[in-house]
Amino acid sequence: MVRRPFFWIIALVIAVFAALPAIGNNVEMRESLVLACVYITLASNLNLMLGYAGYINFGSIVFFGLGGYICVWLVYAHNWPLLPSLLAAGFGVSALALIFGLGILRLRGHFFALATIGIVEGVQAFAENFSPWGGSSGIYISPAVFKPFGGAAEALWVIYFAMVAVMGASLYLSYGIKSSKFGLGLLAIGQNEDAAAILGVPTPFYKALVYCISAFLPAITGGLYFFKSAFIQPSDAFDLTLSTEAIVICMLGGQGTVTGVALGAFLYEELRGYLLTSPTFADFQLTIAGVLLLIIVLFFPSGLMGFIYSRFPRTQKVLE
Repeated sequence: MVRRPFFWIIALVIAVFAALPAIGNNVEMRESLVLACVYITLASNLNLMLGYAGYINFGSIVFFGLGGYICVWLVYAHNWPLLPSLLAAGFGVSALALIFGLGILRLRGHFFALATIGIVEGVQAFAENFSPWGGSSGIYISPAVFKPFGGAAEALWVIYFAMVAVMGASLYLSYGIKSSKFGLGLLAIGQNEDAAAILGVPTPFYKALVYCISAFLPAITGGLYFFKSAFIQPSDAFDLTLSTEAIVICMLGGQGTVTGVALGAFLYEELRGYLLTSPTFADFQLTIAGVLLLIIVLFFPSGLMGFIYSRFPRTQKVLE
């Protein structure tokens, strides 16, 4: 894998993300790229289920929100350092994902999709009524937690570089799984699960494992994001809109591809940023996202990478 050009393309992307805002201490660019890192991480890990195994997961936001809550709660209530809190969030949410997955992955198609929405609603209701997590009011972190980083300004840069590292790990994870025997099994499940089982693919184990894996890095991203905000509440942590946007991103870039999902996430975040700051289109952001998804499904089902592959076939040897 290291010898293939795509490995070094990912390394170049990570280096560019890390270097661009640091040059000239560009805070505005840093804040924009933080959101790009979040979208790339969430979409890349959703792609493991959607693009590889063929399961539409509307509940991927649960991993992000639970990771944020666990991390913020450990920092706030138990004075844990950031790194152990993030690791606890990642492993804890992955364990919960495995438990959830063993139950709902018996379902397929729209039944599975509806079950994932039910999990989001159930977990949000739990958070709203769980007093150690502040209930519906959420948790506020004192600015004093940023002192070990040299203050809030320096902490924001540390968090940004950590976000870039997690984004890079997500891209390498997606690439590594796609290039492995495990990834071939997932792709077989996505094409025809019954046929894959007949051919010897352990489908229940593979599905539960990828569901568990797809929770780890989004949970850490949630921890970093809400630690950066110094505040978390259920409506923000478990916003179904973000899950829907992650699905749009996968289909926009080309589900089942590593490059397409990352490119789609970056382009979507830039479009979203423009719409939110536009006095004309600010109130129509979700409408435009819905129309965009409809256009993709009807006219470009293979996404941007499908279009690029068809026009420039040689790119398939370089871009995964």
